[in-house]
Amino acid sequence: MLPAIHSLTARWSVPQYRSAVVNVIFAGTDVGTIIGLTLTGYLCDYGFLGGWPSAFIVFGMIGCIWSFAWFFLCYDSPLMHPRISMAELEYWEQAIGSEDLVLCPPTPWRKILTSFPVWALAVAFFSNDWGYFTLITCLPMYMHDVLGFNMTINGFVSATPFLACLIFLPPCGMFADWLRAPGRLTTTVVRKVFCFVGNISAACCLIAVGYIPCDRGLAVLMLFAVMACATVAFSCICVNQQDLAPLHAGRIMGLTKTIGNLAAILGPLVVGALTYERSTREEWQMVFFLAAGIYTVGAIVYLIFGSGERQSWAE
Repeated sequence: MLPAIHSLTARWSVPQYRSAVVNVIFAGTDVGTIIGLTLTGYLCDYGFLGGWPSAFIVFGMIGCIWSFAWFFLCYDSPLMHPRISMAELEYWEQAIGSEDLVLCPPTPWRKILTSFPVWALAVAFFSNDWGYFTLITCLPMYMHDVLGFNMTINGFVSATPFLACLIFLPPCGMFADWLRAPGRLTTTVVRKVFCFVGNISAACCLIAVGYIPCDRGLAVLMLFAVMACATVAFSCICVNQQDLAPLHAGRIMGLTKTIGNLAAILGPLVVGALTYERSTREEWQMVFFLAAGIYTVGAIVYLIFGSGERQSWAE
């Protein structure tokens, strides 16, 4: 799904506002996360068919309804949209370029797979996804075992940190585009600063979470800060594919997200192994230290090898 979104974004957004556009799109993920975690906790306690099966049915039906909207409204480019006006089509041709609207060049896989900026982005994606999916899949267990929240309240409280993503993603994108404007900073500098500051700040906040005493409010607030900091980095990671090669952004997103999905698989498995004995505060400290270390590695790799410039093989 994400590669398709990036392919569409390359032909349906103006380059100088691309950070804001992509960030607003990805904010939808966090809307789903917040609603999903909150509603799932309620359905597990009070839903039909015994509770938890109702969550799968409800969200499956929502996905089916959404797919019909996608098939009806989405088209590869303005040139292929049957209901677009001539004035809007002329606008997109001027804003993006008539060639970029119609060209479908062959994918230079060899150059993509040997590109340092692409692999730096993949490592940054892995580090960000490790923290994100560790929290999204395992945070309810931490809230229950360590902080003592019951199931219904657990769903609401576990969703609270992800509210930070929804709040900060759009402003981060707009701020990044403002910094990239002519006469300010280069795209490369903006992307590296956002990734490094976001990842390192998230790492520091995660370590602090492990040492918070039994103060539920403070723990939730600090987890909110973790996601807010990670969102700063993600506002670079989710759009950098467009910087490197707009016409191949979908393929690059597919590659980098595949590497990121390894973290989505390994993160919860590692959490389960580290908290296998009793799921105590001390065991969760190891979980948070590991995630902080991975955040740090991703920040350093991207700082050294990342780029915000259109690559020569993308021309």
